[in-house]
Amino acid sequence: MVEDPDSYHPSGDARVAVEDLPAPGGTGIAPAEALDARIAAGTAVVGVVGLGYVGLPLAVACARCGFAVRGIDVDSAKVEMLAAGDSYVRDVPADAVRAALAGGRFLVTADASVLGACDAVFICVPTPISPQKEPDTSHIAAAARQVAAHLRPGQLVVLRSTSYPGTTEEVVRPILEATGLRVGHEVFLAFAPERIDPGNPHYTVEQVPVVVGGCDPQSTRLAARLLARLGPHVVAVSSPAAAEMAKLLENVFRNVNIALVNQVAQLCDRMGLDVWEVVEAAATKPYGFMAFWPGLVGGHCIPVDPYYLAWKAREYDFHMDFIELAARVNEEMPFYVVNRLMAVLYDNAAQGATRGAAHGAGQGAAQGAGQGTESHPSVPGGGHAGGRQRVLVLGVAFKRDVDDARYSPALKVIDLLRRRKVEVLYHDPYIPRIVANGAPLASTPLTAALLQDVDCVLILADHSCCDYAWIVRNARMVFDVRNATRQVAEGREKIIRL
Repeated sequence: MVEDPDSYHPSGDARVAVEDLPAPGGTGIAPAEALDARIAAGTAVVGVVGLGYVGLPLAVACARCGFAVRGIDVDSAKVEMLAAGDSYVRDVPADAVRAALAGGRFLVTADASVLGACDAVFICVPTPISPQKEPDTSHIAAAARQVAAHLRPGQLVVLRSTSYPGTTEEVVRPILEATGLRVGHEVFLAFAPERIDPGNPHYTVEQVPVVVGGCDPQSTRLAARLLARLGPHVVAVSSPAAAEMAKLLENVFRNVNIALVNQVAQLCDRMGLDVWEVVEAAATKPYGFMAFWPGLVGGHCIPVDPYYLAWKAREYDFHMDFIELAARVNEEMPFYVVNRLMAVLYDNAAQGATRGAAHGAGQGAAQGAGQGTESHPSVPGGGHAGGRQRVLVLGVAFKRDVDDARYSPALKVIDLLRRRKVEVLYHDPYIPRIVANGAPLASTPLTAALLQDVDCVLILADHSCCDYAWIVRNARMVFDVRNATRQVAEGREKIIRL
């Protein structure tokens, strides 16, 4: 937390006050000074377009800071839930929503006309990729048009959605300036990327440093001053494109390093080594190494952002082969996981058939001696009647402790298993229903009977609420992709790790 809400960090270690940014020049002085005064007094009205996993935490934080907030979303169901004091984002408890609503500080609506009364507007909308793995900025453009329809002199617009370098200047700015109002003169525009870590209560909007790049010095100054009021350190950079590139670098860095350790994991499998042990050992070096863990990559940022950067690079006749290769390595991990799982299932089925044949011979001798036998629909470790395997997927969220299955690799794994004629069930305490390749599926209650009945429990999301010792104790076999069972001592012979 900064000691002075008017201070921020520039691109370096020195602390500089917001007032040390370039003072207003010959243009835009009156609108900038008026907005500056309202931000300083806490009387500015803040609009947030898009109340999802990025926008809702920001809106609630602004209300908690004392600003009047107008939240806009096109999803009427979300608007109704929030207006009733409920929350659909696990990181924002219902109590926080109700506190923001108290006293009328937080107004939620689908009517974008409320933006006309806002002094500052944050755009927090999705930035997916197309089937051709190209950026889809249609949501940003639509939100910018909403803002432009009610734009007035003295307003600040801040894009928070992750996108390629140039989006703020090339997509948002032309839409705003089509109104006749000029950025840096009558209105102000900046980019300040979200840096949330869904499911992690230790890194909130108020705690994580924020990067800000404005289209001009005044835009940077105003955006920095507003965001500093929320609490985090503010790092000012020279342009929106610099801030956009910084955000992509953060996420591509993670994607590339996960790809590296995923390839090491596959090599360790062939060599009979434990990749988890290897990474833990390497991580004891106090410098020059950062631990990344193998597994499946999902979510709305990490698997998407490499393609945003690679697409923009081609505009400059530059090909980011390294980054795209890393993205492909991670995209192929669901296939690797399924292939390993199927090999284990087939081995167990073959062993079960061998045991069953020997058991059957003994049964025949016993029956010949006049003794009866009980029929069992399945043989532990050997598959079910008719040879069809049953797998329970534990966790379909894209990461631990979140209720979001967007871009979840679990959906691909389930689809691949179904193509192999495996009967797939899933349990996720946070996601009651999913659709995998067009096929709906509901979460199955987690019981000892279920664990004992399926051929394998496949852990894809290591939710902290699960009792993994109990799961291992009751399961026939556990394929642990997330190393969730690392502390389980009993029944380790049942556990297969990535």
